[in-house]
Amino acid sequence: MAGPRRSRWLLAGLVAASLGAAAALTAPELLVNGLLLGCALALGAVGLSAAYGILKFIHLAHGEFMTLGAYLALFFLMEVLPALGLDSAGLGLFTFGYALLLALPAAMAGASLAAVGLDWAVYGPLRRRSAAPIVMAMASLGVAFALRALVQMVWGNGIHQYPRASREFIQLPLDIRVPPDYLFLGAAAGIMALLLQVFLARTRIGRAMRATADNPVLARVSGINTEATIRWAWVVSAFLAAAAGVLLATANAQLRPELGWNLLIPLFAAAVLGGMGSIYGALTGALVVGVAMEVSTQWLNPSYKSAVAFGILLLCLLFRPGGLFGERE
Repeated sequence: MAGPRRSRWLLAGLVAASLGAAAALTAPELLVNGLLLGCALALGAVGLSAAYGILKFIHLAHGEFMTLGAYLALFFLMEVLPALGLDSAGLGLFTFGYALLLALPAAMAGASLAAVGLDWAVYGPLRRRSAAPIVMAMASLGVAFALRALVQMVWGNGIHQYPRASREFIQLPLDIRVPPDYLFLGAAAGIMALLLQVFLARTRIGRAMRATADNPVLARVSGINTEATIRWAWVVSAFLAAAAGVLLATANAQLRPELGWNLLIPLFAAAVLGGMGSIYGALTGALVVGVAMEVSTQWLNPSYKSAVAFGILLLCLLFRPGGLFGERE
């Protein structure tokens, strides 16, 4: 097992190093922005991969939890916190204020509650009837449309923006200019990824989730409450998706109802490239996809960034469907 594992890390390292070297030689600023974008994609891809590892179906509504989390944060920032006298903008070198630090966990909690509710109302009954994975995936597609329609009904189709103040770009070596909010995005994503690793490795619930992902039948025989573990999987998945949505809405300075849907292909590309069900694979895949999407704007129109992610997804499915950290098929 050690040999294959080392070879996967070596392959992932070679892919990342080759892409990074090419980006550094052509557009170092795009390389940095791509890495920071990849950090946000990593949160969504890890949540998607974790859900697949335990639930064993492709959750097509995952992107909508990013959108829901971002709009829940908007609700707290525009309605709840100002009523409590906690509205602000321009915290240090960032465009946002301390209110966002309160709205972020509140939005993550709200999205997690919505995910557990949907599991109780939609996915749970189907799971107890032993519905096929394709049926579960189609149900999740319906959930995606319903969630987006709900967002559009409440907030409309227009562009929204979090309260923000004007801030100058941060000047890095090699004449690299980075929006200050991107640094917050990268730091927050890194901290959450570290906390997830601690949660999965050190807590009883995390170990139960890993056991259920490896072998649900054996986990059930061993006394693990697999239904409770599945609920925790939804909580973790929606938690990370909502965080990614809020961070991207903050960094991009705008919020649309199509936020999560437009990022669904990059999320799947990252998860498949890393290997569906692999946490470390999703992290690696997201960084590679993020860099590839940003660097491609050196030669392509930025509107084609999703097409670049789709190209990576297609190549991976053709030549290594198990992903960098998965098994060969």
